[in-house]
Amino acid sequence: MRLALFQPAIPQNVGACIRLSACFGVELHVIEPTGFRLDDRAMKRAALDYGPLGHLTRHADWDGFQRDRGPGRLVLLTTKGATSMTGFRFQPDDTLLFGSEPSGAPDHVHEAADARVFIPIRPETRSLNLSVSAGIALWEGLRQTQL
Repeated sequence: MRLALFQPAIPQNVGACIRLSACFGVELHVIEPTGFRLDDRAMKRAALDYGPLGHLTRHADWDGFQRDRGPGRLVLLTTKGATSMTGFRFQPDDTLLFGSEPSGAPDHVHEAADARVFIPIRPETRSLNLSVSAGIALWEGLRQTQL
């Protein structure tokens, strides 16, 4: 199981995902460009001392990520998903992909996904924070495949 962030804009979210990577022993892929410098102090502060324990790979662009991401399905977590996470069966080699905070994932990313999954939330709400969504989806994927 791997996490991937498509052009993230908020350094604190990447920092929190570095912590997820470290705590759960999964790879984290960041697809650039980002909305900040990856050495931004806010991101380092959010990751605290977990940075060295994380498994961060940077990709210069979408094509580089697609070429180097490894085996398995590409599972896009999106509010426009076709399948609820509650009914989705994760596989150990899935890459869980999350779109950019302000704009989500563009059409070409949706088209490349093997599955488009949404986290069910109350209908009167818009969305969850990126790192919160990543934590929920990663935990469910690991629960299904490792416990």
